[in-house]
Amino acid sequence: MESRNFYNEILTDHNLHPVHKEDIPDANLVLEGLNPSCGDHIWLKLKVEDGIIKDGGFVGDGCAISQASADIMLDLIIGKKKAVKLAESFLKMIKGNATEEDMDALEEAGALQDISHMPARVKCAVLGWHTMEELLKEEK
Repeated sequence: MESRNFYNEILTDHNLHPVHKEDIPDANLVLEGLNPSCGDHIWLKLKVEDGIIKDGGFVGDGCAISQASADIMLDLIIGKKKAVKLAESFLKMIKGNATEEDMDALEEAGALQDISHMPARVKCAVLGWHTMEELLKEEK
C-alpha cells in the first residue's frame, strides 16, 4: 500500500505544480490533443533539433490525471531522441503488457500503472502520450 501512496503523491505533485505547463514560443512542433469523452484538452509544444527534444510544454485544461501525465511525460522526453519508443512503452504499461525494461525506462511515469484498472481514466492518462507520438511520427 505504501507504493500506491507514493504514486498518488507523484500524480498530485505534477498536477498541482506542473513544471512544463507553459507555452513554448519557439516550438517547431505543435499539436492539439483532445479527449472528447471527458473534455481534456491540451496543446503540446515541442522544440526539436536534430531529432532531440530540446524543450517542451503544454497548455490546456483537463482532469488531474491528464495534466499530471502530460507533465510527467515532458519530464521524461526532454533531452531524448527516442520519445516514440517511450510512448510505446507507456501504452504497453497502460494495457498491462509492459516488460521490466519498459517500466525502468518510464521512471516516474510508472506512477500511472494503476490507471489500467480504471478504464474510464485510460483516455485521460494517454492523451499527452498519444499527442506526442502523433506529433513526432508526423515530423518524420
